[in-house]
Amino acid sequence: MEPHSEPPTAHQLREADLEETFARSAGPGGQHVNKVSTAVTLRHRPSGLSVTVQDSRSQAANRKLARERLRQALQAREQATREERRAEREKRRRQNSPRPRALKRRILETKRKRSTLKKLRATVGE
Repeated sequence: MEPHSEPPTAHQLREADLEETFARSAGPGGQHVNKVSTAVTLRHRPSGLSVTVQDSRSQAANRKLARERLRQALQAREQATREERRAEREKRRRQNSPRPRALKRRILETKRKRSTLKKLRATVGE
C-alpha cells in the first residue's frame, strides 16, 4: 500500500486504511468485561495514528467511539499542520518586507525627542 502524499483529512477516512484490534477491557463491568474483548484499538495506517477506547461494555459502542476519536485526532493534526504552514508563510512575508518610510521617519523623530529630553536633564556646570 502506498502512503498518501498529503495528510489524510477526516472525509478520507477509509476502512481499508484502518487496522482494528480487540482486547479485554479494564475497569468496571464485572465478569462481562473479564471474558469479552470489548476494548478497541484503531490504527490509521497512512498516518500511524492510533486510538484505544474501552469506555463502554459494548464492543460496538467502543468501535464507534474509536472511529470518532480517530477522526477528531486526524482533524486536529490537519488543523495544526495548516496553522503551522500559515505561520511560516506569515513569518517569511514579514521578514522580507522592509520598514515603510513613514515608520522610519517616526522612529527617528522619537529617538531625537528622547535625546533632547535626556540632554535637558543634564546638570548645568556650577
